[in-house]
Parts: sequence; structure tokens; C-alpha cells
Amino acid sequence: MQARLLSLILASAAWAMGSLAAHAAPADYKIDLDHTYATFAIDHNGASINRARFGEVSGSVRFDKEAGAGAIDIVVQTASVYSGSKGFDEHLRTADLFDTARHPTMRFVSNRLVFDGERLVEVPGQLTLLGQTHPVTLKALQFRCYPNQRAKTEACGGDFEAVIDRTLWGMDYLVKVGMPKSVRIGATIEAFKQ
Repeated sequence: MQARLLSLILASAAWAMGSLAAHAAPADYKIDLDHTYATFAIDHNGASINRARFGEVSGSVRFDKEAGAGAIDIVVQTASVYSGSKGFDEHLRTADLFDTARHPTMRFVSNRLVFDGERLVEVPGQLTLLGQTHPVTLKALQFRCYPNQRAKTEACGGDFEAVIDRTLWGMDYLVKVGMPKSVRIGATIEAFKQ
């Protein structure tokens, strides 16, 4: 009787430890290409806002819900920029701006997620653009994990934004004639648990 009770206790303890380890382990997530893109918006002479998005984005996310920790590595194909204007898109790809022939990608890498309680508030990281890397902190506008029926796994996603000074990366086009240095960048990211 005592041997059986001891084995039940040990089995229960082993199950509980395994269960805790499974819940506490960080999980890898793969970017969902259909629901992930990057954007930018810049003032155009005080008259309007020029906006565009990059449709080809790949990368990975590592997320530990229990610890409120994680890492993000996002790669954007700069030639995938789309504004709705063929002429503007072609100009965005030139050496004046994104110089896509010499710099086909830009990349955001973060090894830290900042939470306020259970709410993700920001993602500090490094943005590489035009061959230069500088710190950028993305503010989380919203973030949530949920069971995705299509993928039959958990998905986590959110909207993030920051305002950067483009001249830090050497993008000086028209600054001397009054075009703003400040650009609002955004990222809509959704990723599936692997």
C-alpha cells in the first residue's frame, strides 16, 4: 500500500514538473506571410502624408509567455515597397531613398520584450537600413495570442510603431529643402507557434 502511494505521489510530481516545464518553456513562432507587413508614413510638404508598405516580410519570433520575454528577427525585402503609384514606387527603390539594388533588405532584431503586467508595451531593438544599424523602440499598439483555426495552432500578433529620424541611416533626400527627417514606421506582425 505504501509503495503504491509513494509511486502515485512520485508519478504526480513528475507529471506536475513536466507540465510546469512545458508551460514555462519559450516557444518558437514563424511569421505568417499573409498577415505581416511593414509600413512607413512621411509628411509631404505639409499638404498630405506619403504612405507605403512592404509586402515581403519574413522572420521569426521566440516568446515565453510565463516569463514575459522573447526575441524578434524580422527581414523586409525593400524592393517589395508599394505605395499605389508606380512612379513613386520606382523612385523609392532608387539610391535617393531605399537603394534596393545595393540594400535589398532591412532588418529589425530585438532580444527583449517589455511588459506592463500582462500587456506588451514596447519592443526595443536594432534597425538595419541602408547598411547602418541604430536602436529603435517599437511601441505596441495592440498584441494578443489566440488559437488560430486556419493554422490549427496558437498565433500571436500585434501592431507596432515608432518615429525615426531617417537621416541617422543616411537617408537625407530633400532634407535640405524642408522635407521632414521624421518618418513613422509600422509593423503588423502575426506568427504561428511551431
